[in-house]
Amino acid sequence: MLVSINPDNPQPHQIRKMAQLLRDGRVICYPTDTVYGIGCDIFNKRAVERVFQIKRRAKDQPFSFMCSDLKDISQYAVVGNAAFRIMKKHLPGPYTFVLQGTRIVPKIMVTKQKTVGVRVPDNRICLDLLAAFGGPIVTTSATKIGEEPPLVEAYQVEERLGKLVDAVIDGGPVYPDPSSVISLIDDQVEVLREGKGDLTAFRL
Repeated sequence: MLVSINPDNPQPHQIRKMAQLLRDGRVICYPTDTVYGIGCDIFNKRAVERVFQIKRRAKDQPFSFMCSDLKDISQYAVVGNAAFRIMKKHLPGPYTFVLQGTRIVPKIMVTKQKTVGVRVPDNRICLDLLAAFGGPIVTTSATKIGEEPPLVEAYQVEERLGKLVDAVIDGGPVYPDPSSVISLIDDQVEVLREGKGDLTAFRL
């Protein structure tokens, strides 16, 4: 099911419809500020397992997830003073921040080192969807392993993954450029992957 949503002024009724799918344990694809992504409710284990199957990804490689804002992140990750200042300055933005996870995060979303990857994408559809859903959403590129680069247009996502997911949001073209991954564990800054976004502030 391909659902068209205005990227600049998302239609509230369409956003509510997609949020309800997530509450119902469904898996959807959506545009972000970096790639088209696949997502679901992080607390619905069956839905998360579906995403692992779609991605053909080993379960010892947990997915990152999106939060609505920095306050929301603090429920799911340990945010120190330095990390807070850095994230406040750079979010929303094309960054995935690695932090120690809190006990509320399901085990399937946490690494062996008890860390999580969190994002607040600079994308209106994502932010409205997160607000309507009221919780964190899995975020991973809408491709299977070995099918790089990620897709640009929603119709391409629908053609490749439409039979495996419950809805694909068409929010216009997204020219793929993966997020930069920054570790902020114990307030120590380390660039783990160079991607989209200015990294000057992270190079100490």
